Amino acid sequence: MTDLEGTPLEGVRIDVWSDNEDGFYDVQQPGVQPRHNNRGVFVTGPDGRYWFKGIKPVSYPIPDDGPVGQMLGHLGRHPFRPAHMHFIVSREGFETVVTHTFVAGDDYLQSDAVFGVKQSLIAPFEPVVGGDTKWRSTFDFVLNRGEAQ
Repeated sequence: MTDLEGTPLEGVRIDVWSDNEDGFYDVQQPGVQPRHNNRGVFVTGPDGRYWFKGIKPVSYPIPDDGPVGQMLGHLGRHPFRPAHMHFIVSREGFETVVTHTFVAGDDYLQSDAVFGVKQSLIAPFEPVVGGDTKWRSTFDFVLNRGEAQ
């Protein structure tokens, strides 16, 4: 994590969450998933680095059994979101970033039902051979000085 000049930022709070392997968030399945499943809050170290272990998110359909589904049907569009992870990145003295990153290579990157994909938000997910995880993804955020939100 750096500022616009490339200076590493210590003490940046990273709030992250994603769906489970079936495409559901913990709040969608109370009693099925543990509370706060696939959620975490992390803080960057003196070198601006952060890391955590999680799962590789999966694509999932938004609810399409009501007006949104009817609209998508009339437009000839599918209801799928590409696989993604949500982030809130904040530190006092900097603008807060609320965003998500998308899994590179996902089938729905070009046709996201809610038009949320930007090229700069696509994160690589590389297979790990012989490690204690199956995938590794590197993505970094750059913060702009200003008022924290």
